[in-house]
Amino acid sequence: MSRITRTKIIATVGPASSSKAMLKKLMQAGVNTFRLNFSHGTHEQHKEVIDSIHELNEDLKTHVGILADLQGPKIRIGEVLNDEADLRNESELLLTTNKIISDSKKIFVNYKKFAAEVKQNDSILIDDGQIELKVISTNKKDTVKCVVVNGGIISSRKGVNLPHTDISLPSLTKKDLEDLDFALKQNVNWIALSFVRSANDIHQLKKIISRSQKNTKVIAKIEKPQAVKNISEIIMASDAVMIARGDLGVEMPQQDIPISQKTIITKCIQHSKPVIIATQIMQSMVENPRPTRAEINDVANGIFDGADALMLSAETATGNFPVRVIETIKDIALTIEKQESIYNKKQVPDINSKTYLSDAICYNACKIADDVNAAAIISMTRSGYTGFMISSYRPQSRILVFMEDTQLLSTLSFVWGVETFEYRKFVSTDETIEDVKDIALEFGRVKKGDIVINTAAMPVHWKGTTNMLKISVVD
Repeated sequence: MSRITRTKIIATVGPASSSKAMLKKLMQAGVNTFRLNFSHGTHEQHKEVIDSIHELNEDLKTHVGILADLQGPKIRIGEVLNDEADLRNESELLLTTNKIISDSKKIFVNYKKFAAEVKQNDSILIDDGQIELKVISTNKKDTVKCVVVNGGIISSRKGVNLPHTDISLPSLTKKDLEDLDFALKQNVNWIALSFVRSANDIHQLKKIISRSQKNTKVIAKIEKPQAVKNISEIIMASDAVMIARGDLGVEMPQQDIPISQKTIITKCIQHSKPVIIATQIMQSMVENPRPTRAEINDVANGIFDGADALMLSAETATGNFPVRVIETIKDIALTIEKQESIYNKKQVPDINSKTYLSDAICYNACKIADDVNAAAIISMTRSGYTGFMISSYRPQSRILVFMEDTQLLSTLSFVWGVETFEYRKFVSTDETIEDVKDIALEFGRVKKGDIVINTAAMPVHWKGTTNMLKISVVD
């Protein structure tokens, strides 16, 4: 009970964590959602993991979610001769879209429109910014002449970033579409779209999901300067946002990342959209059993800022201490969550919103809960909408969501503060309110004498707008 945190944890599955036994340990340690990285692994390997998570959810009576992270349109260099080329500072280098074996004089880039879209003086970053080139000229067809600004040893198939270039790559590649089709058939809860540039990228993905008649939610990964520029429209179009600090830190000045992170989190909370902080959360724990002081502060600041979830990548995918890193984040979260400043965000529902009635109920549930020191806000919902909305107000009371759709319960798994319960009775409103209070009592979420706030749609079996708020005492 005392180990439940408001801030959620997303763990990437990889060689260190793909066995059913390790997945179980991670779930028991506190993982709320598992991320499958489609840049790696086969469909068969991902299916085995998905099946294991579904089986463990059945066995453990949990609702741990599954996030499928699409690779996206990544530009890469090709094969390097002997897998090593020494690029010297101030030397000239040709980049070509004609397939060759690359060396220190000429390198193949796998994007056909590369020469047509880069401009003189544009920066080209290779290998997460370890190598920096500057464009001298381009023939606009197949060859770009560059000068090496920051050189070094380069190896095959490293990624290429173009921070100041507007590229016309499609947001979904052929591989992404195949991975998306697979993920939807496996009933994953979330699809993360990489290298989002505008709301249109999200709209395209949602159209495909809609045609599949799935209710899978979409996460916009913010990892390009264009996405930061268009952040308001992207937040509105998405179901959640991930601040992917890896590529973002390569494509924009690193000193701007903390400000962007805080701004994006604030905007997401204002629009009731879950927000994830990702990349190098506990990077040192890939090799070491203890985090650095800087990593502890980074996690703490993310929680203070109001992030719904922290996402681990190599730490759980390939690291030596996957369970320990989960326990470490939980320890930090439990300590920070004792601070009152992270609760009760100062925002009010938008009177012009189409969902204003429901939003006002959720807002007042949180306000009354704070006024009367309620132990819990209990939401009985069909769509899960009130779970997202109540969470965005960051109440100090527990948020207990009861619904019959287990798929949606798992979707809510990384939403801040939300604790989920499968519930199928929904008879009369009064009976249901008493029943869910008894279940909350049975699971130790409340105790006798506690004040609770209930929200629901009336009549309770109606799949409509949340229109009821009731204050009661657990007896």
